[in-house]
Amino acid sequence: MSTTPHEAEELQQEPITDQVEQTEAPERRTPPPVMKKPYRPWLGRVDWYIIRTFISTFLFSIGLILAVAVVFDVNDKITDFLKPEVPLSGILFRYYLNFIPYYANLFSPLFVFISVIFFTSKLADKSEIIATLACGVSFRRLMRPYLIAAAIIASANYLLNAYIIPPANIVRINFQNKHIRDKKVSSAHNIQLEVEPDVFAYFDRYDAIASMGYRFSLDRFKDKNLVSRLTAESIQYDSLYRWTILNYVIRDFDGMREHITTGERKDTTLTFMPSDFLISEGDCETMTMPQLAAHIRRQKERKLSNTQFFEIEYHQRIATTLSFFILTVIGASLSSRKIKGGMGLNIGIGFALSFSYILFSKITSTFAISGYVSPMIAVWIPNIIYLFITIHLYRKAPR
Repeated sequence: MSTTPHEAEELQQEPITDQVEQTEAPERRTPPPVMKKPYRPWLGRVDWYIIRTFISTFLFSIGLILAVAVVFDVNDKITDFLKPEVPLSGILFRYYLNFIPYYANLFSPLFVFISVIFFTSKLADKSEIIATLACGVSFRRLMRPYLIAAAIIASANYLLNAYIIPPANIVRINFQNKHIRDKKVSSAHNIQLEVEPDVFAYFDRYDAIASMGYRFSLDRFKDKNLVSRLTAESIQYDSLYRWTILNYVIRDFDGMREHITTGERKDTTLTFMPSDFLISEGDCETMTMPQLAAHIRRQKERKLSNTQFFEIEYHQRIATTLSFFILTVIGASLSSRKIKGGMGLNIGIGFALSFSYILFSKITSTFAISGYVSPMIAVWIPNIIYLFITIHLYRKAPR
């Protein structure tokens, strides 16, 4: 087939036109795919495994020691329990039902420490800690489930210690005082307290059994000057703030003049009770945190110096909550490294550290009771010292 010169010219021009059109069209480039970060939950399966293992090991160990404590306590008090006047229902529901939470709360810091060392040593012995750290998980991240479990136990401990156990202690101590061994303080000597602003009371001796105070005096001051003094051979407590003064003499002072009033019996109201100065062993354990704070404030306002036990108990409840975190970090840092001697060595070191912590707390509390150091300082010194030990062991932990 032949083509004319004109057609041949058109055929030669067509590719040129297509090429021009192709160069004029904008070039489309597909954007690179956006890489999404993989979803990582705040708590993974390993975290939940550690939390479950931590809490279950703690509950098992605390249950075991409570069973042993109950057996020893029954053996110690079996003679009293066998008395015909002691009811079995009282032993079970008034004594041991309140005995168990009290001692569970008392042993909690120690067995949190032991539990952490026990199950962390098992993980380290199986090289699971090393494998977790080798996957890029930092030791700081590994501590997250430990601290969450410690926070759960510490919160439960504080609620029990501050609000639930004190009323239970009242029932337990009352049963113990009635049927086993009476530890109530029945007398006191040389009692001096501020009843109201510028009003001071003094007892030479008070007998709780007879509800009677002897050689009583009540002084009233105004602008630091003595304006009235009441002295009596005895004073008897009735109820609440009601007292009966027996064989009294009232001397009122007006400048250089003195007016004397005598009588055999006088019913009056004085804003204090025998419980303000008769402090028995365990009284501080029967008060909730608000009651403790109010009692300490009231006793200080009355210039009484018998608040050491109550202040120690108040600060101890707060310091114990922090000790759960300190002992948890110490236990995890100490036992996360696989060492020669394994779990047995770690548990031995853990027992030594925990008992030294308890011993140190008892020593500082003794100094506070004797008045050599403030109760607040005495309670917090062990936590402060062991906080430095915690920081040192945390830095030495495997990375």
